[in-house]
Formats: sequence, structure tokens, C-alpha cells
Amino acid sequence: MKNILITNNKYVYEKYKDEFEIVYDEKFTYLDVLEYVRNKVHNGHELLTHPLSGSVKPNETPIKSVIISEKKEVLDFNSLKIIEDSISTFKKFRTIKPTPDWPESILDDFMVIDLSLIQNAIDRII
Repeated sequence: MKNILITNNKYVYEKYKDEFEIVYDEKFTYLDVLEYVRNKVHNGHELLTHPLSGSVKPNETPIKSVIISEKKEVLDFNSLKIIEDSISTFKKFRTIKPTPDWPESILDDFMVIDLSLIQNAIDRII
């Protein structure tokens, strides 16, 4: 599979490192993941999962995984609109209330939720 998984979630990395091309950086913030994805979309990749998937608000969790396509020949304007809108939404929520400095046990919960979301998406994509 030539799709690319961008994540800051070690559980997602461990589970899919042999199945996907993965860009993994545990130091990435939620916004870093979104901005990395936006840059890839500008370079011709298409979103395969929504950057704001799930019911956890973007300012509540620092954990995020997104799948994009291999590079295409043209800019996908729908993907560009979605990622730009997602970044704006994240910034709006962050202004209202910044992401808390969660203890490890809560971060672990967010990683499990993110892993579950990406597993469901992968099952749908494959």
C-alpha cells in the first residue's frame, strides 16, 4: 500500500510501521500533524481520512493520525479545503481553551482512541 500515515501516536506507529509508509514524530503536536498534512496536500497528496475525525475536540487531545494518498499529479482542492478548514477549527478551539497538559494515563487513553479511529478508517480504505 502506497498510502502514507502521519502520526504522533506510538501505538499507531507500532501497529502499522510494517504496512504503511509512516511519518511518525512523538514530538509533533496536533497542529504539527495537521500542518504536515497540509504541506503534503499542497504537493499533490489527497486526504483519505478526515483530520478532525472522532468526537474528541481538537483542543482536548494532542494525539492525531491522518492517512493521505500517494502523490498525485494534480492538487486536490477538496482535500486542501478540508485540511485548511481543519487547521482553522483547531486554532479556534485552542483559542477558546488550550489543550491541557494531560498526565500519561490520559494521554494513553487518547492514543487508544486515535488507534481505534485509524483502524476503522484503514478497514474502510483497504
